[in-house]
Amino acid sequence: KILLHHHQRDDTPDGYPVCLHEDCPRAGKCLHQLAYQPLLERSHILQLLNPKRCTKDENCPNFRDSTPVKYARGFIGMQKQMFPGQYDTFKSILIHKFSRNPYFERRRGETALSPNKQDIVLRALRRAGVTTKLDFDSYEDNINWYD
Repeated sequence: KILLHHHQRDDTPDGYPVCLHEDCPRAGKCLHQLAYQPLLERSHILQLLNPKRCTKDENCPNFRDSTPVKYARGFIGMQKQMFPGQYDTFKSILIHKFSRNPYFERRRGETALSPNKQDIVLRALRRAGVTTKLDFDSYEDNINWYD
């Protein structure tokens, strides 16, 4: 489900840092290289990764894997399985982490949660004393552009 080919919809974020190294052996799987052509076509200004900092090998510090990963949406179902005191603790941990409105957007599933954000929610569950495994409301595969 990579969305960067010219015949598909382009989800490349505006301002995403691009890499010029088309000859890199990992170019076909690196978001920074895959983003170059679509942004070159539509953007007036490109944000360029320093070409001298790209090693063009397996250890490149700028490599960003284009393989879609599992994102989660919503945790209303989790709330229904918690005791009220657990939910109060869980909610206050996450409001402190995300702030109030973003917490409710994430709870309702309006914002997809990257694997890192899922971990934050799952750690909050454990800190609230929930010991059973609870699932998010839904899952989807997305490109992880940033974290």
